[in-house]
This record gives sequence, structure tokens and C-alpha cells, in this order.
Amino acid sequence: MELAPPEVQIAAIARLIAGAGHVAVGAASPIPAAAALLERVRSGGRTRVSILHRRRGNPFTEGSRELFDLAGQGRIDVFFLGGAQIDGEANINLVGIGGYPVPKVRFPGSFGSAFMYFSVPRVILYREEHSTRVLVERVDFVSAPGVSAENVHRPGGPVALVTGRCVFVFERVRRRFRLASLHPGHTVDEVIANTGFAFDRPERVPETETLSGEALDLLRGPVAAELAETYPEFARRAFGAGVG
Repeated sequence: MELAPPEVQIAAIARLIAGAGHVAVGAASPIPAAAALLERVRSGGRTRVSILHRRRGNPFTEGSRELFDLAGQGRIDVFFLGGAQIDGEANINLVGIGGYPVPKVRFPGSFGSAFMYFSVPRVILYREEHSTRVLVERVDFVSAPGVSAENVHRPGGPVALVTGRCVFVFERVRRRFRLASLHPGHTVDEVIANTGFAFDRPERVPETETLSGEALDLLRGPVAAELAETYPEFARRAFGAGVG
């Protein structure tokens, strides 16, 4: 059975977070949220999922402050970050394009991205758009650095980057991404042409594993229904008009 592009990305993220104790998801992140909810079901509830700004059952009564407290205490295992720009050293830019402090384009800002990047052991970068506009050689502004000097205490950092075309894993010692898998229908040449930074790759790049059978039924059934409580438009678009 052919999977829709969001389902392929959800499958990729779900495998990256397998076995995590506590997965937290920020605002406006339906694909990571779906992956986290799927992993919670498949783990028999052993994986805890906290979704910021969830419409019902939100565990954060005081919003982001509680999320940051949990991260600072080491009680979040996985978090997700994106960026208007992401470069080859996993730096992210959420501030603007062009010279600071007067950029040509201004974005909402960094908020708590740098804190979460330093605090959470496994940060997965996610951007559905995979283009040289997003994946650049060097970000125009470093909202949160992907790596730090050896004398900087940093328990957290990036482990992977998932896009609409592929999955990269991040090798912190080498400060580089490595192409780990290609989503169905995409090629290495296509990824190279649409990526602004250099990256490593094996001689043969495997295809991203997708979902089938019971796992796919879970995603399209109870997971999609729960996701629709917070992201109704996305759920209808990704899983069908009848969801929610």
C-alpha cells in the first residue's frame, strides 16, 4: 500500500524515537506529534508524550515554563526543532534572513530553542521543505548552535534531520550530517541538488522504512483520531475527511 508523504515522515520519526521514555512536542508540529503518539501506542503506554498547546488534556498548565523546567531537570528524552534555515553543522536560524540586526526577512524568533537544544539529549530537527532555501551552507543567524566547544557543558543536541525527501543522522564528533535513508520516490542526486551543505553518504543509501499492517492501521485509526483533537485540519488532510 502506498503511503502519503506525511505518513512516510511520521514512520521515519517514529523509528528515531523508539524506546524513548518522554517525548515532548512543541507548537505547530503535527507530524512529530503523530509519530510520538504512534510510539506511545506501540510501546503500550511506556512512552510518555507531552504536546505543548494541546487543546485537551494539556499537561502544561503554565505553558512553556513547565516544559523548560522538565528539560532542565533532565526529564525529557526527545524534542523536535525546526528552522527557517538549517546548515551542515546543525545550526538553526529562527530570527531572519540577511544582516542582523536589520534583516531583509524577520521570523518570529528563537524563543526557547537554544535552551532545549542544549538540555534535551535527543533533538530531532524537522523540516518538511527540503530545498537550498532551507538547507543552507551557513545560517544567516545562529538561533541555536548544533555543536559546542569541548569545555561547554551540553547534555543535549541534534541526532537527526528529517525532511520531506530523506533522513540525515548527525555525527557530532565530525560535525556533519550523513544521509541515512531516502524516502520512496526520491534519489541521491535529487537530495544533493536540493541541499545547500555538504554531507556524507554510504555507497548505497537505503530507502526509508515505512509502516504497514497493524502499525499503519494504528496511525490511520486511533492515532489520527487523537491527533485531530489538536490538529484537525492536518488530520483531515493527511488521513481523510472523516477524521475528527
